[in-house]
Amino acid sequence: MPQIIEWTDPQPDDVIWTYPSQTIKWGAQLIVHEMEEAIFFRDGKAYDLFGAGRHTLTTLNLPLLTGILTRIAGFGETPFKATVIFISTKEFNGKYGARAQTTELAPLLVHGGYWFKIKEAELFVNEVTGRRDAYTTSSVNEFMKGFINERLIDELSRYSLVDVFTKLDETSVAVKTRLLDAFERLGIELVDLKIEGMDTTPDYRERLFWLKSGGVPVPAAEVLRMETVRRAAKELGQSGAGGAALGAGMMLIPPMFQTGTAPQAVLLLCPQCRATVPATSKFCPNCGTGLATRPATAEAKTCANCKQVVSPTAKFCPGCGSEIKKS
Repeated sequence: MPQIIEWTDPQPDDVIWTYPSQTIKWGAQLIVHEMEEAIFFRDGKAYDLFGAGRHTLTTLNLPLLTGILTRIAGFGETPFKATVIFISTKEFNGKYGARAQTTELAPLLVHGGYWFKIKEAELFVNEVTGRRDAYTTSSVNEFMKGFINERLIDELSRYSLVDVFTKLDETSVAVKTRLLDAFERLGIELVDLKIEGMDTTPDYRERLFWLKSGGVPVPAAEVLRMETVRRAAKELGQSGAGGAALGAGMMLIPPMFQTGTAPQAVLLLCPQCRATVPATSKFCPNCGTGLATRPATAEAKTCANCKQVVSPTAKFCPGCGSEIKKS
């Protein structure tokens, strides 16, 4: 009775199946069902491929593998050694989840779904099955999720926090476009990919709400940077580290945290509405709260020459260079 090589009882979610024996006899019957392909794999490389049908294995329909076997001592003997890998060509779907970050280093938790199918079985077996030892459906699924997560993290790092949350559809399309070529080089067709949910930490969620509330006179990315400095200053002030806070909720934004090649004006955050205003302003242009006229406190100093608010530990004014005299 001839040897029968067949993928028996495939499950709906099975992507790949390997015939359990590597011992193949000439004259064996290879049975490939619809939506399946079978590949002969040996020494880390895919050789002959068979589509749907019943095939009697001979040197005529295994030309590539036969060419290898002819260079091996003892050719002509039966059985010979090879691995038969069955690939399902149906469309499959899976779920992914990743931890990423934006251009401002804001943490992101993102999850969604993807749909794929094996387009070129030989290429898939060479690049995925052989190189990554993905001989089972579970290992293929793990590879897919890891591959998507890696490139998703890379893509999201190109976007700001505001862009990610306000342009989710565009982001999904951009990510899918970048992944299409990468998967095609592995013999996989990425049919679709969707970002179904995204979140950040409570701290950055609060900042995002503030940015989307309007009335911010500087770019969103710059405001996020300022807010990071404000939080650091507050924590330093609470720990007694040199009076980083300026009192009454005001905070000096160091020029080193500002972007651009030209020097920029030093800014303050209004203690009432949190709008950014020039440090030389006497009143907030957004809500009218008094700023420069605020009485000096033990936590804040004012330059006697130019009236600029300076750090309580400053010895010289960063605005005019005048010496800050002790009170």
